[in-house]
Amino acid sequence: MAERERGPEQGREHEHVRVAVIGSGFGGLGAAVRLRREGITDFVVLERAAAVGGTWRDNSYPGCACDVPSHLYSFSFAPNPDWPRTFSGQEHIQEYLERIADTFRLRSHIRLDTEVKLMRWDAERLRWEIETSTGTLTADVVVSATGPLSDPKTPDVPGIDTFPGKIFHSARWDHDYDLRGKRVAMIGTGASAIQIVPEIQKRVGRLTLFQRTPPWVMPRADRAISGAERWLHRQLPFTTQARRGILWGIRELQVQAFTKRPNELGLVERIAKRNMYRAIKDPALRAKLTPTYRIGCKRILLSNTYYPALARPNVDVVASGLAEVRGGTVVAADGTETEVDAIIFGTGFHVTDMPIAERVIGDGGHTLMESWKDGMNALRGATAAGFPNWMTIIGPNTGLGNSSMILMIESQLNYMADYLRQLDVLGGRVALAARESAVSAWNTRVQERMKRTVWNTGGCTSWYLDANGVNTTVWPGTTTEFRAATRRVDLSEYEVLRPPGPSEAATPVSRTEKESGGAKVEAGA
Repeated sequence: MAERERGPEQGREHEHVRVAVIGSGFGGLGAAVRLRREGITDFVVLERAAAVGGTWRDNSYPGCACDVPSHLYSFSFAPNPDWPRTFSGQEHIQEYLERIADTFRLRSHIRLDTEVKLMRWDAERLRWEIETSTGTLTADVVVSATGPLSDPKTPDVPGIDTFPGKIFHSARWDHDYDLRGKRVAMIGTGASAIQIVPEIQKRVGRLTLFQRTPPWVMPRADRAISGAERWLHRQLPFTTQARRGILWGIRELQVQAFTKRPNELGLVERIAKRNMYRAIKDPALRAKLTPTYRIGCKRILLSNTYYPALARPNVDVVASGLAEVRGGTVVAADGTETEVDAIIFGTGFHVTDMPIAERVIGDGGHTLMESWKDGMNALRGATAAGFPNWMTIIGPNTGLGNSSMILMIESQLNYMADYLRQLDVLGGRVALAARESAVSAWNTRVQERMKRTVWNTGGCTSWYLDANGVNTTVWPGTTTEFRAATRRVDLSEYEVLRPPGPSEAATPVSRTEKESGGAKVEAGA
């Protein structure tokens, strides 16, 4: 259980835990389950919202669903034999996450409506001071599981403040606003937009889609899972595991085309074009919707209803981004003007500039955002130089272009578990600090492999790339390779920090040691 300690200011008491987990989506709940399985119960999960679920709680827009098959988009330790469809909707995934919180008895650890305002490393006591919206606590280790799809990105459009109608982001859907008969501008053509468009097209008066870059859209092989299949999965659990294994294996075999042989994706492009040609008969509209970059360079989207919706008479496609708003008129970069009643932004999230990084202050007094000013990087996607006993789930270069992120999350949970075991073995008050040289070496290897991938050579600009054009998002290999790379913590990649003793206090130390606030013990000593 959490301890109560007396703080240095005015003798006040504060709470101390061994581990503080930030966020309660797949990453945060997965971390909580793994902690309990490791016998660790002295932890809290800090969640800024009023319910668990992360991005699957926040994204409740019409048509929201996963583009990874249900049996692969779930924890290996918590299979769900009762998925209703091969690709699950938002409400089913949210129910699954709520069930995880109950089944594994996590509720007592979860603190809802508790937003983390600041995390500061205390170099003398080797712990993190965490300021939240509900109070302050300290933790030996912080596991940040806020995720890259947690903070919506809305472009700063000139004149947007003058718009008299309704404006909202897809991740903050206003369910009280009635779209029936309205003139609506949909901004963006990403994964959210292609699900939203077919749903709202049926009820709006007119829909104008602002498209900067057309996406590649593949058919979606979605169907209801029969009662017989679900019965079989319940009675014979190995059938669920087999189904998951097949789905995983197919995607592992596909990775080579994305990472080493992008030219082999031509056949996939032809399938995507046939998907479009079946629904889009107008040559001019086809021209607008045909990508000019290699498939896979941007996220491949799945839909059977997107193109048919765009062909409807109440839909216009403007092949240009939104440039300006003049009162109730939205103006595209090509000069097209459209009168609308509502603007919906499907413009993605802060992926390569995660806002949580502004709230993490490391051992040198600088923020993680400052440390990452030239691009995000972390040792094995988990730990950052200058931030001892802090790790992230779904960190830099852990994203996937064709498989389930739950596989990557579980690999990072293995790394987290071994990290905590190493701290136990080292004994006493201790911290592990990723060596700058180790982080740099890891990032160099990742970026070298990235050069051949479709994400870097496919001829597009995507949200995988940061402001400097560096791919800090995607993992350039298989999930099997990542699992092997994160199975164990290599202590040679870390410095072991301990609090300074009486003798050290009077002994001059190097600048590096002074910044870390503690004497360093070489790894393996």
